[in-house]
Amino acid sequence: MAADQENTPEARRAAALAPLPDHRNVDTPWWQELWRRHAHITTPLRERGLECDIEFGLSAYIVRVSLPDVSHLIIGPPQEPPSDRPPGNPEGWIATREHPDNPSLSEVLYDSAPSDDPGAPQRPEARHGGSAQLLIEAINHRLDQLGLLPTPSSPTARTPVSAAEPALRTPEPADVSGNADRTFVYGDVLLALTDRLNATESPADAAALLHQILDPTSGLLERLGEFFEAAAEKAKESEQDDGFDLHYDLQDAAATLRSLGEDLHTAVDRMRALAPARRTTRAGLPPGPSQGPPTATTPVPGRTR
Repeated sequence: MAADQENTPEARRAAALAPLPDHRNVDTPWWQELWRRHAHITTPLRERGLECDIEFGLSAYIVRVSLPDVSHLIIGPPQEPPSDRPPGNPEGWIATREHPDNPSLSEVLYDSAPSDDPGAPQRPEARHGGSAQLLIEAINHRLDQLGLLPTPSSPTARTPVSAAEPALRTPEPADVSGNADRTFVYGDVLLALTDRLNATESPADAAALLHQILDPTSGLLERLGEFFEAAAEKAKESEQDDGFDLHYDLQDAAATLRSLGEDLHTAVDRMRALAPARRTTRAGLPPGPSQGPPTATTPVPGRTR
């Protein structure tokens, strides 16, 4: 099917994905366009064995994910007030779990939607906005806790520290003594992050990865600054003349890293703003919840009603 072929360019991946929905819309061009626009949400979940579908919610399209215990996930943008952003690229994501027989199991797994009330407290993930990557990691983390993932994660998958703040798996220190082969595990972790950045097609996802480096509190630059400061103190412990000189050199390195972070403090927002502008025509846009092309009364994705 065209929708699956677009989302899985490598044929060998198709066999590992959960099946497509079983309804007549699957073969229609407008549904396939919607599916393509949500591939960054559906594909990683289908890789974990979860069946997904695209539906129309109150005012925007949502992804519905079936779970093994007959509960389901609803993943989409805020429904009220309606947004004029295109399908699959909202200002923020809300993921909730709902159970038809046990409402007490209902919960919000993730909510990065901006609040209309400046005085209302926001969830920690609100700063990630429309990042799909962090949304998926939070969902995987929570479903793994609940035992609701049909397919286990790969050994190289990242393990989030919490649903709101994913982090790279901390590697074991390498043995760098003697003439043993040296494995730069920490460099490999950053290389993996770079590979993910190269593979992303969304400015919002690229901004989320950039945020991992530039966050002034927990980003990589700040952590590197702390590392060089600790190394500086370790050098000073020797009480040798060169130890003091090295102490000051390492302190300067920490200051340089923090200065770089300050110089780039707007880079994340600037990257996120590179998302393509919303098109003003109907060309290429899927229709609303009706079973055919858009009409004058059919809500078109990316427009307010």
